[in-house]
Amino acid sequence: MSDRIFGTVGLVLALFYAWATLQIQESFLSDAVGPKIFPLSVAVILGLASIAIILRPDSEPEWPHLSRLVEIGAAIVVMILYAEFLDVVGFGIATALATTYLTWRLGTGPLQSVLVGLATSAGIYIIFRLVLGLSLARGPLGF
Repeated sequence: MSDRIFGTVGLVLALFYAWATLQIQESFLSDAVGPKIFPLSVAVILGLASIAIILRPDSEPEWPHLSRLVEIGAAIVVMILYAEFLDVVGFGIATALATTYLTWRLGTGPLQSVLVGLATSAGIYIIFRLVLGLSLARGPLGF
């Protein structure tokens, strides 16, 4: 039963996300793809995954222990803080910090997590900003 509830919540979230995306006003100067394609793709993937969960629920779902739920809650808090501080500290710093924390909690060592956080931030910056020419939040250091 809990899988069907989870799938339904995911489906409602996907529908809301798609509706919110369709509310984006496009400028007459936008590129051929436009700003809606990526969020709509995310909404479609989330919707399809949610439908799969609704149609094929686990017969005996195993809920995580309380310590794991706290870890999940902490990851959610990190993602909310990431979104809030993106404009304040910039894409590079915010992404490096969030990735460092999340990889550390997934089991990598502290030094390796810092390296992965820095590499992930730099890699995404290079692809999105330098290669694709997309605008990313600039912080006090200009990146």
